[in-house]
Amino acid sequence: MKRKSNCSISLFILVSMSLLWTFAAAQSDQPVPASEVQKYSVQGQPSISPVSYASLTQLNGMLAQLEAASKNTQGDLVKLRIEHWKTDTATKKQSLSNVDSIQRNLQGALPEIIGQLRNAPEDVPASFKLYRNLDALYDVLGSVVESTGAFGSKDDLQSLSNDLNAFEATRRQMADRIENLSSAKEAEIARLRADLKTAQAAIPATPPKKVVVDDTEPAKKPPVKKKPAPKPAPSGTAAKPAGQTQPAPAQPQPQKPQ
Repeated sequence: MKRKSNCSISLFILVSMSLLWTFAAAQSDQPVPASEVQKYSVQGQPSISPVSYASLTQLNGMLAQLEAASKNTQGDLVKLRIEHWKTDTATKKQSLSNVDSIQRNLQGALPEIIGQLRNAPEDVPASFKLYRNLDALYDVLGSVVESTGAFGSKDDLQSLSNDLNAFEATRRQMADRIENLSSAKEAEIARLRADLKTAQAAIPATPPKKVVVDDTEPAKKPPVKKKPAPKPAPSGTAAKPAGQTQPAPAQPQPQKPQ
């Protein structure tokens, strides 16, 4: 139970790493300088340390051991003669169903998970997925081994017991690996928190610029009255210059009577 609880916290650690960057972005209104961003991210993702040679060697050895155990188990399951067991039909039917389930897992699900882990050797979800699959295989195969010991031959029991021990050894190694990866991720989270605080402290605190908007309407000017245009002079009459008046007509003199 202790190993399972240690492996279960790996999911929490993975989620915490992704949420850390989101939380940090929400806490700061200022953008992180480009020089600081390049230190922590590549193409928008948190920087990932390269996988060490020791870690890669450990994983490759573990997966090679697991693939060999899978191949041996499939061959040993084919040799079983469950239909010849001296037991009731229900027990035979259940054992055949368990064998079929193990074969389908070893031929389909397990190779797919192994391929995912080879592409991401230190990926915690992929590692935990393999551990859970091994845990399920161990339980079902253990049931088949128990039934074989009760109703099958000693040779079949010995072969399947060796297969079960091989799966158990790989499961333990995977549990230890997940625990080590979880500790490394926790240390990385602590480092990222410290680096993020340093990056935020380096951001200059510039006051925001104030923009004053005058939304009052200007006072309306009174409309300008246009002067009426002068009327044109009648035809045949010379236009009088401005400022001159026309002399009054001469009065006729009265004639004296003769």
